[in-house]
Amino acid sequence: MPPPGVCLNIMKERHKKDGRGSLDNPLKFLNQDFEQMKQYCIAREVRFVDDMFPPDHNSIGEGLLSPSDMGRVQWLRPHKIAQNPSFIVDGISRFDFGQGMVGNCWFLASIGALTFQKHFLEQIMPLNQSFQQEYCGIFHFRFWRFGKWEDVLIDDKLPTVDGRLIFVHSKTPNEFWPALMEKAYAKVCGSYADMNAGTPSEALVDFTGGIHLCIQLAEAPSNLWDLMSRAAQSKSLMGCGTPQGETSANTVAENGLVRGHAYTVTGVTELTRNGRPVKLVRLWNPWGRVEWNREWSDKSPLWQTVSLKDRLKCLSVKDDGEFWMTIEDFCSNYSNLDICSLYPDFLDGNVTGGHWGCSVHDGRWVAGTTAGGCLNYRDSFWTNPQYRLKIEGLDEDCAEKQGDKNMLVSLMQKPNKPNRRLVKSLHIGFSIFEVPEQYKRLEGKFPASFFATNAPVAQSKNYLNAREVMGLFRLKPGEYLIVPSTFKPNETASFILSILSKTQTNIHENSDGHDHMEVTKPKPMENEDNKNKKKLFHQYSDKYEEVDAELLQTILNDNVLKGQTNNGGFSLDSCRSMVALMDTSITGKLNSTEFLHLLRKVTMFQDIFFAMDVSLTGTLSLSELRNAIMASGMTVSDGMLNLMAVRYGGSSGNMSLESFISLVLRLDCMAKIFRKLSEGSAMSLQESEWMYISMYT
Repeated sequence: MPPPGVCLNIMKERHKKDGRGSLDNPLKFLNQDFEQMKQYCIAREVRFVDDMFPPDHNSIGEGLLSPSDMGRVQWLRPHKIAQNPSFIVDGISRFDFGQGMVGNCWFLASIGALTFQKHFLEQIMPLNQSFQQEYCGIFHFRFWRFGKWEDVLIDDKLPTVDGRLIFVHSKTPNEFWPALMEKAYAKVCGSYADMNAGTPSEALVDFTGGIHLCIQLAEAPSNLWDLMSRAAQSKSLMGCGTPQGETSANTVAENGLVRGHAYTVTGVTELTRNGRPVKLVRLWNPWGRVEWNREWSDKSPLWQTVSLKDRLKCLSVKDDGEFWMTIEDFCSNYSNLDICSLYPDFLDGNVTGGHWGCSVHDGRWVAGTTAGGCLNYRDSFWTNPQYRLKIEGLDEDCAEKQGDKNMLVSLMQKPNKPNRRLVKSLHIGFSIFEVPEQYKRLEGKFPASFFATNAPVAQSKNYLNAREVMGLFRLKPGEYLIVPSTFKPNETASFILSILSKTQTNIHENSDGHDHMEVTKPKPMENEDNKNKKKLFHQYSDKYEEVDAELLQTILNDNVLKGQTNNGGFSLDSCRSMVALMDTSITGKLNSTEFLHLLRKVTMFQDIFFAMDVSLTGTLSLSELRNAIMASGMTVSDGMLNLMAVRYGGSSGNMSLESFISLVLRLDCMAKIFRKLSEGSAMSLQESEWMYISMYT
């Protein structure tokens, strides 16, 4: 039985601190252990069949093949497809493979870029795999997935029709690394059909774990050529795409380019023609055929106007999908350029410039608590996650070489579905505010009043329904506040905020506590009220002057709630938990002192509940819950508030009176215990039991 969600998240955070999820110690995708599974198969002399990505129609997915074609599919191991199968034959090249029936040119274009950078390729695809030594039908690959590296294992059964691969295939019949790598990525996406349509940037980031820069070529910067040249020198990966045609089909234009198609940028060079420089970009079509047929194409007469040396260096007259064009034609015929690198060193004038430091933060927008929407929603924007950033100054080694920009901010939203095609991206963006002097000592979230009087000094250009948005900025030394958000409020999603800087920076989340908020505190009890509570105790207590959980349930529901709830009142289990929290004598019952202590708290929290229920619904929304907890004399972080809403809230996300009282009683008990621990005092056995009861009952 897997651990519950909250415990699983805590475990993941601990694993992250232990280095798990790093490239050297990747997580096991779907908890499948490659070495363990391989040794199991070798010991029993069986070939591995992956029940988590079985060789059937579910792994192919819906809408990719017609029912008749699906019925013809056979899953075969490589030795049934070709003689003497090999993982790799004569090295790895972009010309090794061609696209199959899946519309995943974006994925294959990224593999094409990958073949130029062997260090990236080897970290994704362990090269010590073969069909000979210790072969048992199991292979594995590594991909970076939303903040962590994962090791993905597969069996080597591949979908075929009439004995031929229907998806990516190698041009060398007995080479299988492209087909196996595609299958591993299909498993990560959910199915082969889930790989249909995408952008090179997605796969480029998953191959490297690096940062991604997207340039809209219609608004290309004046230094685009220099940028691409430095990116090529710094071992970055580059991909691009053509604009979509009138339909979604990949039709071929008269100039030989495929509409709505992904390409790999495989090189840049500058030649001299008639005494003048010519800047050329080399591109590759992952179809492995169909090329540009205009100026500087393979058969263009312009190649006869350059030196023989340049012609021999650059020109290859083959229908292999690769061709040259000028930087001007590149900008005119392609819509975007994606550059991916571990660090954005290529942005500087010197490729070997100073080192960029990186800080990565996991966060979450939750409807009602931390999903405040964009700045258009002034009343709720402040509830979004906030990150404090302090820039100390430029790195001394890099100060002289520092380019125009010194800060890169990337915001990536995580998927909420296991299948890639079912993921609905939200419109996301971020804003950066400079912190004025009067706010520098403020702890906790900045209030709505701050955003009403302070405009952002930098922000993402637009809110995009993309997996990732990023921005490059020049920020002077000082303190800043970064606020990531969805465009609309009350949209729930998880995200990764990455901040890369060439300056000395300190970054931390700014969500703990909200001491600046003014909330009405509960009034102290009147003496007359205490007398009534004592009278109530004596009316219901047994002959030993004690109250058990059943009696407590009757007292609370009949005399305290008095029909003020629509949920039937306190359950017997809730009352048992209350008795356990207040039963200092450990008898399973409450004496007079314990009962009065509990009843005072219950009535106080009841008063707070109705005071904070400004919507008069008889429940607390998550924003009202935040205020109610503060009025109870406690502060909680955004993450804790979200957990409380999940644990105690109803299906609507709102919290009933009895759930609120149960929650705050436990929270109050735990707060006292943790306060004692923070003061260095040891917990007694009873306090340990209280802590357990507070957390797990």
